[in-house]
Amino acid sequence: MSAPAIRQLALQGAAAILVLSLAWPYYGLNAEAMPWLETSLAIGAVALILAVLSRQPWWWRVIHAGFMPLVWFTHRLAIDPGWFLFAAILLLLVYRGALSGQVPLYLSNKQTVAALADLLAERGPSRFLDLGAGIGSTTVPLADRLPDSQFTGVENAPLTWLVGLLLSVGRPNIRWRWDDLWQAELADYDVVYAFLSPAPMAELWEKAKAEMPPGSLFISNSFPVPGIAPARVIEVDCQPPRPLYCYPL
Repeated sequence: MSAPAIRQLALQGAAAILVLSLAWPYYGLNAEAMPWLETSLAIGAVALILAVLSRQPWWWRVIHAGFMPLVWFTHRLAIDPGWFLFAAILLLLVYRGALSGQVPLYLSNKQTVAALADLLAERGPSRFLDLGAGIGSTTVPLADRLPDSQFTGVENAPLTWLVGLLLSVGRPNIRWRWDDLWQAELADYDVVYAFLSPAPMAELWEKAKAEMPPGSLFISNSFPVPGIAPARVIEVDCQPPRPLYCYPL
């Protein structure tokens, strides 16, 4: 488990311990049953306060506030435990990157693909690498549009990798790999594309600088490299906005 994930678990655990350490003695001394709805709401409120004080992103604040109330609500539904196991396995198969590297599954839209195709057409035949390629929503349509270029998709979530592999069948200019993006060798590509999250961008930029050859291009969808001004920003006509940040090497 990654250090950021451990920190979030510790924050939620601290909120639960704080509330329960006060609630259990009170209701125990008064011989009253614990009001679990109110207790779960209190834990959510304390977790939200801790998330705000520790300057967590807004989505983590929402998660921390709602986690324990949702646990209480789910318990009331009396769902068979087997369904939770099935859901956990399914989420692992699809969102493995979110658990291991804070990289959720994002799918590039048609407008982004069109903008990338225009950019690649300007450069001529390219060797294009998609880091965290998902189901191939970028790689597959680009390969159809630009048959003279070579495309590689790297994905480490088993189910999304399998979908991308099936969609790549019959396209000789696609190489589909099951691999961790941090293990991918960038030196063989002149265009590297990433649609990840803010969390890995600084480290990924260092990897790109160390491995990509002179004259190559690193493109990040939506998430700029912190502290580095892009040479070009392509504003994609879509909602929500998905700018492409271009960093020549």
